[in-house]
Amino acid sequence: MSIRHSLLALLQDRPRYGYQLRTEFEDRTGSSWPLNIGQVYTTLDRLERDGLVQKDGGDGDGHIIYSITDAGRAQAQAWFHAPVGRANPPRNELAIKLALALTLPAVDVGGLIQAQRAVSIRALQEYTKSRREAAVHPRPADTARLLVLDSLIFQTEAEVRWLDLCEARLMQLAGPG
Repeated sequence: MSIRHSLLALLQDRPRYGYQLRTEFEDRTGSSWPLNIGQVYTTLDRLERDGLVQKDGGDGDGHIIYSITDAGRAQAQAWFHAPVGRANPPRNELAIKLALALTLPAVDVGGLIQAQRAVSIRALQEYTKSRREAAVHPRPADTARLLVLDSLIFQTEAEVRWLDLCEARLMQLAGPG
């Protein structure tokens, strides 16, 4: 996820200070990816250094207001128009953990798979419950949250199916007996 581009996208609406950007990001993404406020301000400093945002002074309460520059607006638009690349898939800690576990004799791979499946199913239930609650009385502002929840549901369903496949392959490896 690009925090840099997300902040630029949010600043296209109107100037904001860091905490407002954090809150707006979490509201618009259904609080699925919480942002550390320090990370927000570090990113804003880098965006300012790169000429993509500028400080517009304070709001009178000690908050520094940031606005997007023309270069920042162009970069945000380029981000929206470019598909998300699949050439370098993100690291999947679970896949790495299972791959390494299979190569080490002292690891209970079956237990690892079962424990992860339980966590994944619990997360799937939580996402589904949140999705159902958000869909009861949908408002236009909830559409973004619903899209994020749908994505999380599909990803988690795929993870559970993959864990089932891992378990089946583990059983094949063990052979009859």
